[in-house]
Amino acid sequence: MMAKNYFFENIKSFSFDKKIFDKINRMIFEEKKEEGELSFVFCSDDYLLKMNKDYLQHDYFTDVITFDYTENNIISGDIFISIDRIKENAKSFNVTFEEELQRVMIHGILHLIGYNDKTEEEQSEMTEKENKYLNP
Repeated sequence: MMAKNYFFENIKSFSFDKKIFDKINRMIFEEKKEEGELSFVFCSDDYLLKMNKDYLQHDYFTDVITFDYTENNIISGDIFISIDRIKENAKSFNVTFEEELQRVMIHGILHLIGYNDKTEEEQSEMTEKENKYLNP
């Protein structure tokens, strides 16, 4: 097992339930992958918007951007998460901040595993997987 790191960019640090890492470990194992180097970067809307423009040529807010460095079956990548979006989405979806944060962390890893969410069918599969791994 390799490392899971987390960082705070352009926001104050905060605590979160580290049990999410157990859920991520189980997900990677059940998806028949191996864990490489995973970094979660918690940041502001503005920080992620700039990344979205600079790297993806998208001019809109998003909750997560994933940079995939996966090789073979070894899951590695940087997952940037807007805490501003997490707070907004938690209110919109009537869930706790922690629940939404964990969902987006799982979502980012699912992208590294190879799942996409461009079509309705892919989004549905992604949500199903998120629910499975969030609620062991």
